[in-house]
Amino acid sequence: MLTKKMISVVVACYRDAGSVNEMYTRLSAVLGRVTPRFEIIFVNDNSPDNAEEVLTELAGRDPRVVVISHSRNFGSQMAFTSGMKQSRGDAVILMDGDLQDPPEVIPDLVNKLEEGFDVVYGVRERRKESWPMEAARKLFYRIYRKLSYIDMPLDAGDFSVMNRCVVDSLLLLPERDRFLRGLRAWVGYRQTGVPYFRPERFSGESTNSFGDNIRWAKRGILSFSYRPLEMVSVLAIMVTGLAGVAVLGYFLAYFLIPSAPKGFMTLLVAVLFLGAVQLLSLSVIAEYLGKIFEEVKQRPPFIVKNVLNDPARADHSNYTIARLTSLPRTDVSEISSRN
Repeated sequence: MLTKKMISVVVACYRDAGSVNEMYTRLSAVLGRVTPRFEIIFVNDNSPDNAEEVLTELAGRDPRVVVISHSRNFGSQMAFTSGMKQSRGDAVILMDGDLQDPPEVIPDLVNKLEEGFDVVYGVRERRKESWPMEAARKLFYRIYRKLSYIDMPLDAGDFSVMNRCVVDSLLLLPERDRFLRGLRAWVGYRQTGVPYFRPERFSGESTNSFGDNIRWAKRGILSFSYRPLEMVSVLAIMVTGLAGVAVLGYFLAYFLIPSAPKGFMTLLVAVLFLGAVQLLSLSVIAEYLGKIFEEVKQRPPFIVKNVLNDPARADHSNYTIARLTSLPRTDVSEISSRN
């Protein structure tokens, strides 16, 4: 099905130099069957490989390819945000640059968009990875959904197509520590999912270690849940109740059971238990405090170093800039007027 919409595809690239040309070839072939008007925006998030050279050569061959280069690595969420801000399409597709999000799924996403949905996200039904890791990911999404204060879709990553009104709504949100799949659910609109199989990386090795995955999970939960703080309150009430019961028990035992345990070890166990509870509570509070600290500094979320084939320039020439990029303060009425 051909759509009349102009489609912008935003591809976040980090250590993906070996996948860029294959991504371009497959994307161009697929998009040509979907719409006569499209642009491909590669966001080079200061990749340490030769991605910049590969992307520069590609932009020189095809004016529909826009290349944004960041001054340093700001992370995939900032890369997607940078690309969305640059995009001109009536609909925007977000994809990882490692080809784990297959371009061949795009027609299915766009077909759902044409049916009247505003957001169509890919649902990772299966992955080509070890079963313990796949099970851990599925467990995370279910815990994440249970803890979140909004309805989060299961097994849905950043791979999605969104109407312009949704993209503009996401760009309205000023937070720096962004978790786009959560923000996408938060803004609402009519949403649905399309299942797909997620293959291995086309080239290179994964850039996410086990520690990175843990930090990623924490970011998602802390951004959309107050439950950890509520659990601290519940834990405090439980410990207070246990302490009261223990005091009463020891008081009774002192008079009724002469052989009841007394002395230093009993006191040590009680102190260690209470200390552990306090440290656990402080660690949860510290996580939220760290997020607040990052937000109140109000630093730009990313810095654009240069842009190739920027359609905003009348001469369409390549140019170099050093630009601090803040999220736009778009008025809601402006969004309505665009749609």
